[in-house]
Amino acid sequence: MKKFLAALCLLSLTGPAFGAEISPAQLDTLSGDIVVLGEIHDNPTHHLNQARAIKALEPAAVVFEQLTPEQAAKITPALLKDEGALEKALDWDNSGWPDFAIYYPIFAALGDAKVYGAAQPRETVRAAMTKPLPEVFGPNAARYGLDKAYPEDLQAKLEAESQEDHCNALPPDLLPGMVAAQRFRDAVFARVALEALKETGGPVAVITGSGHAKTDLAVPALLRKADPQAKVVAIGQIEAEPGTDPGTQPFDDWIITPPTERADPCAAFK
Repeated sequence: MKKFLAALCLLSLTGPAFGAEISPAQLDTLSGDIVVLGEIHDNPTHHLNQARAIKALEPAAVVFEQLTPEQAAKITPALLKDEGALEKALDWDNSGWPDFAIYYPIFAALGDAKVYGAAQPRETVRAAMTKPLPEVFGPNAARYGLDKAYPEDLQAKLEAESQEDHCNALPPDLLPGMVAAQRFRDAVFARVALEALKETGGPVAVITGSGHAKTDLAVPALLRKADPQAKVVAIGQIEAEPGTDPGTQPFDDWIITPPTERADPCAAFK
């Protein structure tokens, strides 16, 4: 525990901000300089909630985990009005993301927001798994805490979580790289969000997985470290069966939805 607390001090973070469960209707009064909107990627309800949040926030910029900078640059007001043409222009079918139809409500809600892509090339993410993170990230790595290794107990905890997330099927020697890749991507998303804030004046919305929206070590924590003056709000979305209590969550606020129907994600590992 002492090492875990030291890690947070090392990163100059304030620690996780535990808020409360909210309803989708409460998104209508959302405000902030940078609002991180988490999702479970294949849950259509989560994307409808994100679209609702964007309509309320009226952001000057929206950062997408799902888009590369090159894809984002292709988006025009005309394309945003044509679901089929936009899907084709983004080559979404080859992106590896769930059906474009469940993401389209977010794009339809963008209005005049400038679109930023935060996805990194696969080879860059792979490099982050084996090379020092400052070398892969480039200048200002220390601003996002990438110049410091995690303490051993925190690293072990994150490796165990990564193993569980991958159905306990990963070779143990891959786990440090998986943690490093997640840390790298968190830092990139934070960097792009701050670039968007500087260039547009904000507010900025970030569309990303709820794992990246956590306030302990993920994008919101890195944003607060890099720019303590910015008002950062992290909204997580999680799934739980009706009537169950998922407990306190590491978000500023969170929304709980029923699980979406999906095939067993561990079937491929059996």
